[in-house]
Amino acid sequence: MKDFIAGLPKCELHLHIEGTLEPELKFDLARRNGIALPYTSVEEMRAAYSFDDLPSFLTVYYEGMQVLRTEPDFYDLAMAYLRKAAEQNVRYAEIFFDPQAHTSRGVPFDVVIRGLWRALIDADRQLGVRAQLIMCFLRDFQAEYAMATLLESLPYKEWIVGIGLDSDEKGNPPAKFAAVYERARQEGYLLTMHCDVDQDNSIEHIRQAIEEIGVDRIDHGVNILEDQRLVDLVLARGIGLTCCPISNGYVTDSMKAEGIRKLMELGVRVTINSDDPAYFNGYVGENLVALQEELQLTREELARLERNAFEITWLPRHLKDAYLAEVDAYLA
Repeated sequence: MKDFIAGLPKCELHLHIEGTLEPELKFDLARRNGIALPYTSVEEMRAAYSFDDLPSFLTVYYEGMQVLRTEPDFYDLAMAYLRKAAEQNVRYAEIFFDPQAHTSRGVPFDVVIRGLWRALIDADRQLGVRAQLIMCFLRDFQAEYAMATLLESLPYKEWIVGIGLDSDEKGNPPAKFAAVYERARQEGYLLTMHCDVDQDNSIEHIRQAIEEIGVDRIDHGVNILEDQRLVDLVLARGIGLTCCPISNGYVTDSMKAEGIRKLMELGVRVTINSDDPAYFNGYVGENLVALQEELQLTREELARLERNAFEITWLPRHLKDAYLAEVDAYLA
């Protein structure tokens, strides 16, 4: 089964590029930029990755970004992930990036996106991995800052397929960003939004995302099972959920595997992704293996998860169909 998963054509839709910053690259970038790290070795740094909820993870996550300063830094970050993705037969990825996590510490928006975009071009040519960028807003910052970031992105609109919302959910509901999302829709961006697992007011946040914001996709979102009416809405609108089993196990009490199985049984377009793999010790392949072992998924069910992912990509129909054909041919 592990061999089957390794060769399965994959699609990743919930991946924070800053969350792929492995300790080895972090040390390299720190040396390049003359930054002193509070660790003496890779092993010591990994040992510090101790968190049991979303806020404790975010503290470590944002600290790690301090080494990202220049366009080559962002290029190297993205290329490192895309090489790993190619090794795991990820055929297509939609990659989150957090511009405010960089502009808020003095790194220009232009520096961030040019480094990432150049890596996407090279990965397509050199590795055969196609990818697009999703710009996320940090929900624990002001909505006005999100709007300013949205406006700053407009000269690069052709490089960004959509917007998302991440970071600490507590006290930061989707409705806080309603005007930002409406302007983004007017500009032609597609819309997704984190509704993290087992957060305060999880089900209300999911309701706002669907009914008030009108998202095209939901990131995480397993708590939707608490409200059948919202499940029915997601089914009616064809909204997909981008779930991350291993990260669930770090920031909550389990991988939420049974919830993922239930969503599959209900016909929801649930997908499997890696979230922040450098911190959660598992890329998309490892997430699929972990879920398969937990649920004893069949090959057909694993292929269905990848079909779900390719179906809810923000790609033209003919490209979706080409990737779906790859999955079908592999299963056959």
